Amino acid sequence: MVDYSKWKDIEISDDEDDTHPNIDTPSLFRWRHQARLERMAEKQKEMEEMKKQKRKYDDEVKTLKEKLSQAKESVGVEDMSKLKSALAELERKGEELVNKQKELEKKERLEPWNVDTISSDGFSKTVINRPPPRKNEELSEEEKEQRMKEFVKKHEANIKKYGMYRSFDDSRRYLMEHPELACEDTANYLVVWCINLEMEEKHDLMNHVAHQTICMQFILELAKQLERDPRSCVSAFFHRIQQAEPEYKKAFTDELEAFKERIRKRAEQKLEEMMKEAEEEERQKRLGPGGLDPVEVMETLPEELKECFITQDVEMLQKTIEKMDPEDAKYHMKRCVDSGLWVPNAADAENANKDKASE
Repeated sequence: MVDYSKWKDIEISDDEDDTHPNIDTPSLFRWRHQARLERMAEKQKEMEEMKKQKRKYDDEVKTLKEKLSQAKESVGVEDMSKLKSALAELERKGEELVNKQKELEKKERLEPWNVDTISSDGFSKTVINRPPPRKNEELSEEEKEQRMKEFVKKHEANIKKYGMYRSFDDSRRYLMEHPELACEDTANYLVVWCINLEMEEKHDLMNHVAHQTICMQFILELAKQLERDPRSCVSAFFHRIQQAEPEYKKAFTDELEAFKERIRKRAEQKLEEMMKEAEEEERQKRLGPGGLDPVEVMETLPEELKECFITQDVEMLQKTIEKMDPEDAKYHMKRCVDSGLWVPNAADAENANKDKASE
């Protein structure tokens, strides 16, 4: 015959209680649930503290026994007696710790089950099984970059396919079929993709991929809060967002809009950076033999000299230099030579090049 007695101590869900019509029932349920979570957290804290004391006790006993073993031949009777007394005192404390542990375990056994304890135990024993989380803090930046390159090379097509889904149901089904996509590398790839789409002025597609990006980031955040592998939080997130209260959906929408704004700003910054890099690259190509930019030098020349170079009138250039202050003329002409605007003895240099070519 089946024994149903173990189910008699289940704590009934808050939403099955009867309350007075004048009482704000949802607020009361939330308060009760929060109070229960706080009690559970306090019990967990007590258990952890007890385990900590137990480990400390074991270390102290081990150390003291080693001292006794080493001191048998090197200390007197009085010192040996003190060590044995200290060991006896530690063993007495150990008995107290054992009794305290038994008391806590008994309280835990007698504690009525509730929706939090039932779902927690059941979820941790599903077929998925939570693998040990990646310890990203132990990876260097180079290792992270290499890991992402390998991941993207292997899964890029699937990541892009996920990014193109529109409904929550389709996204959930696809991630359940490809759980390996529920990770930070996917989120990082989606962010970069959004920036590139915005830079290409594909605004509508960027908005769509941004939505999928925030879904992935919410999955990662939920996994972080629950201290679980993100792959085990895929279904939980989509169920939560589809059944969520207005406040949760508003938080999702607000984060999505803020993310899209950050993408727009970052895309603008990258475009400016690319333009500056292109200008600098062009400038480097223009540099003369002395390392000066001919465009910049041209802009700083006196109007008379500038006119000579614009018209490419050598005779006018010679007359203009003769009229100028010798120091100013020397300064400006040196800059012209260093920038390549003026090549001294150009005719001689050209004849020399022709001679070399004929040889």
